[in-house]
Amino acid sequence: MERKRFFVCHSGRRAYKTETWKRRIVKAASSANHGMPFFAANPTAEQARGIWWEDLKALTFAYAHSKPPNETRMEIYPDQGSMIKVIGLNEPARFEGRMWAGGVIDEIDNCKPGFWELHARPALDSEYPDGYKPWCALVGVPEENGFLSSLVRKNKGKPDWGVYCWESAEVLAPDVIANAMSELSRRQFDQEYRGIFVPSVGKIYSDYGEKNVCKETIQPHEQIIWTHDQNYTPMSSAIIVKRDGCYYVVGEIVLESAVARQSALEFVERYRNHKNKNVLIYGDPYGKIGEKHGHQSDYSEIENVLLNNGWTFENRVQMSHPAIKDRQNSLRGLICNTYGERRFFVNKELAPITHNGLDTVKTKNGSTFQEDDKNPDHHITTAVGYWADVEHSANGFAEFESLQSFY
Repeated sequence: MERKRFFVCHSGRRAYKTETWKRRIVKAASSANHGMPFFAANPTAEQARGIWWEDLKALTFAYAHSKPPNETRMEIYPDQGSMIKVIGLNEPARFEGRMWAGGVIDEIDNCKPGFWELHARPALDSEYPDGYKPWCALVGVPEENGFLSSLVRKNKGKPDWGVYCWESAEVLAPDVIANAMSELSRRQFDQEYRGIFVPSVGKIYSDYGEKNVCKETIQPHEQIIWTHDQNYTPMSSAIIVKRDGCYYVVGEIVLESAVARQSALEFVERYRNHKNKNVLIYGDPYGKIGEKHGHQSDYSEIENVLLNNGWTFENRVQMSHPAIKDRQNSLRGLICNTYGERRFFVNKELAPITHNGLDTVKTKNGSTFQEDDKNPDHHITTAVGYWADVEHSANGFAEFESLQSFY
């Protein structure tokens, strides 16, 4: 490793960049002088524990140390007297007040704005008596307008800074890369698996176009996929069917100033002559509120109407919201993957708001992913995104591997 103080690493997913830095921390702490503390950090303590804690204990043979690790404080004490602390950065004060010797900040783009400048960098600017200077690695996924990209632009070429990137294909098997290319859009693959800073685009579903428009209609025997955004106005839901591995939006229910029960009444009336009376329900987890307390949730209201009108159902609504970028990326991969294959189509005559939403919804000014809520058609694209995230999650390609899978 070069003699740098600061390292920016934006390599592709599953390229073992986090595993590499786990070993760097262990090596540094194992050869450090007495009392030198090192850190392994993520934006939240929960993330940090899941990513670092068990692996760092294993790599340091922590339970063979004379002083066992502190599970509550997430601290490991190598026998030569140094310390490794796993830390969440959601409370910056936890990072301050210690003379760190070095460490890693993972998912740096998800830390609170200003954390590096106001909290981390000042804590790393102390110099040890023997001339040792603290170091830090900043790791993450490249986003063109993100903090990581700004660090690269400002510091690439400076003597104290090193910038590193390697593609996932240099590490992963060809079939894994091929699978990712079939599931992800070109933009997402370049960012996630090639480590490229992809320019932000205003239109969220930039690959959606006339090649995704169809004239397909629902057939009496087909199972209906019904996915919801539980917004009061407009209350939006889309009707989808699956054929030969492809998906077709063949209807929508968009009601102004409505509640879930009214949407369900519209559904059973519209499809009263449909032969296949089983429906798969997806949608906004917010609509589940009330279920744990014995109250009627939005989905309970929908299900009651369905049952009373001779329908059966399978509720596939998740208990918590996916990350906005995750549901967007899941849908992008269906609209058009890296190979140029399209598996998601919309009948714009039967679902004009879905078509218009996918064609026009942009990001908020200043954001790389948040949807412009001034465009009312973003609600139905959100509804479709909830379904896509459950059944075709692009987030299934997890970045972090266990030690067992690494060896």
